[in-house]
Amino acid sequence: MLHRSDRQALLFLLCLAVAILLALHFAGDEVTDTASLTDPNPKGDGQEVAAGKKAAPSYYAQPVEHSPERFAFDPNTADSTQLLRLGLQPWQVRNIYKYRACGGIYRRKEDFARLYGLTAKQYKELEPYIRISSDYLPATTLFPEDRQQRDTLQGSHKLGVGETVDLTVADTAELRRVPGIGSYYARRIVAYGERLGGYVSTSQLKEIESFPETALAYFIVSSSEVRKLNINQLSLNDLKRHPYINYYQARAIIDYRRQHGRIADLSDLRLLPDFPAEAIERLRPYVCY
Repeated sequence: MLHRSDRQALLFLLCLAVAILLALHFAGDEVTDTASLTDPNPKGDGQEVAAGKKAAPSYYAQPVEHSPERFAFDPNTADSTQLLRLGLQPWQVRNIYKYRACGGIYRRKEDFARLYGLTAKQYKELEPYIRISSDYLPATTLFPEDRQQRDTLQGSHKLGVGETVDLTVADTAELRRVPGIGSYYARRIVAYGERLGGYVSTSQLKEIESFPETALAYFIVSSSEVRKLNINQLSLNDLKRHPYINYYQARAIIDYRRQHGRIADLSDLRLLPDFPAEAIERLRPYVCY
């Protein structure tokens, strides 16, 4: 025989169970009704296929593709809307803005070709529409006559046929006298000579990127004295600074010294895969033992 308090507890639990069952029953009916309202195929997939209907449309947002437009633009002033209309990617537009914010200027059409990610096909399509404002040209172009007179007074006239410049002693001012060589290449010639330790042949100028080979006839090398590298003493970092020694060759030299001792001649390295015969001969004038 249950006590009165036990009967009350049991009755409470029964009522709670009935309430839960009723709640689940009504919740199931609501889900079914909602599904019937939102189901794009309430009659079933079999009936829809049989009727020849298309599959239900996707509810995800689809990107809208726009065909690139073509119109005249100045990469120094074009805004993001114009650049996107041209077919450039958003990250490319951001790179253009960063370049301009850092003081970068597109002075020629070719400068725009350096945009990261721009393909040759895209540039060829855009090139006819690029318009560089004269406001972004060097200020010296405003006074061409004054510049010509100044160059004449400084003796910077170009060399004639048969005249030459000695690479071993020429400075940038004398190098600019060579036809086809301006300030840019004059600086590159001097800088590359410093990295080499001196020129031993005029053909080494062709190792400078995009060097105008028509200018080679105006150069000579009167002395083969160069700054040499002590191949048995220099560290890996010092060795790989030379244009003719890359990281793997420098490491091969260090490993050879550790395993075999001093190097008596570059021919000692001829069996190493990083030192083909042409690499050894090119480096030979620049090393000592």
